[in-house]
Amino acid sequence: VPIIRSLPNGDATLELTGKDRVKITSGSSVFHVVGLSAEQFPPLATFSGQSKISIEQDDLGSMLRKVSYAQSTDENRYILNGVFFEFANGKLTVVATDGRRLAKCERELAGPDKPLSFILPARTIAELQRLFKSGSKAHILNNERQVNFIIDIPKNDEGLVDRIQLVSKVVEGNYPNYRQVIPKDAGSKVRLEREKFLDTVNRASLMCDDRNNTVRLTVSKKTQNLEISSKSETGESQELIAVKYDGPDVNIAFNPNYVIDPLKALTEDEIDFEFKDDMSPGVVRALKEDFLCVVMPQRIS
Repeated sequence: VPIIRSLPNGDATLELTGKDRVKITSGSSVFHVVGLSAEQFPPLATFSGQSKISIEQDDLGSMLRKVSYAQSTDENRYILNGVFFEFANGKLTVVATDGRRLAKCERELAGPDKPLSFILPARTIAELQRLFKSGSKAHILNNERQVNFIIDIPKNDEGLVDRIQLVSKVVEGNYPNYRQVIPKDAGSKVRLEREKFLDTVNRASLMCDDRNNTVRLTVSKKTQNLEISSKSETGESQELIAVKYDGPDVNIAFNPNYVIDPLKALTEDEIDFEFKDDMSPGVVRALKEDFLCVVMPQRIS
């Protein structure tokens, strides 16, 4: 691959010149490369007899973008180092969590006859997002320990292939019961312009530091405002957003990144932000899509 990337623009020719030897020519550049026997290449996985699940690459890519930021990076929690896929009841559900936040996205999809679930590692998720193209489908096959993604390439795309296969091991183990984390009683909520809320939390985060990485959200029925503030040794900030609110006053604190990430992943104009009290998780919920992100609060001293 480094040789091909380094060649000048134009055609390149690959010629088998002997057993395990290849000649690469491009213009005046000539390389003779010694390879390994094809017999040493590990056997490809088989997925015969498995039902195929098809989905638009745009749709699956969008779902992964909405949850992948919540994957854990702690190697000791390997079960959480990936995205959980669940096919059941005519829906595809993808979930990611690191124990402090949980993102979930659902979409109606014709799936297998029996419920199916697996965990894909973070590296596979990143590679899928890189490979997905607009306007084409991805097809999913699985066996006990692996998942095969057959990725169609658009006909108008420049290249030598019309499809790519990505075979990945699954993360072995049982994913936690994510449904227990999602609050059944949301308590109160405010409807917010997504970009305005995102920009305000971003500005408040500028006054955070390693010791005080907290943004406070205070909502008041009397003032009909959501106050977003932060304070650290660097300084402090305060900003108000006008809201329609009819619940009790609430003062709750979050890691700003846990609020920023889902807001950046969404494209909707408005979202609902749900909360109950300063000890209960907050929820960022989309209005038009079946998406939510549960965020655990931080203690307020």
